[in-house]
Amino acid sequence: MTGKLSHLDETGSARMVDVGDKAVTTRRAVAEGLVRMAPATLQMIRDGSAKKGDVIATARIAGIMAAKKTPELIPLCHPVGLSSVTIDIDPDDDLPGLRVTATARVEARTGVEMEALTACSLACLTIYDMVKSADRGIRINNLRLIEKSGGKSGDWLADPSTEDGGQLA
Repeated sequence: MTGKLSHLDETGSARMVDVGDKAVTTRRAVAEGLVRMAPATLQMIRDGSAKKGDVIATARIAGIMAAKKTPELIPLCHPVGLSSVTIDIDPDDDLPGLRVTATARVEARTGVEMEALTACSLACLTIYDMVKSADRGIRINNLRLIEKSGGKSGDWLADPSTEDGGQLA
């Protein structure tokens, strides 16, 4: 860490980072979010009986669409030609709720962390929207980057022993 924010120029004004001289590399990012809910709500999703339809399939599509819209939503984000976006949504009785994992991949001069995080957050929000009439107490927690690879800064992996992340040594 240099301590300098890359999206600010010498005067402190916001700017889009110039990535023109960076090497094109394969870049991958994985983000995770937890959608906690009542056990009965999780069972309703598993049974496929939500009034609005297939919660998991709809959330997966929403996440993929969100990844593609990231530079329209995050002001200084570079548009990138995504080569892959996957959204995995797994029921977890221990939460209880759904564990959402978004993975984005690109061959580019800049990373895809924001695309993975945007995809994950929109998938989580879609889950909330699909079942809020049955459970107003749903909580979206722990949205975070869990790994990234590629580029000059190399690979990074969140510490799996902490829910709030941290870098492994």
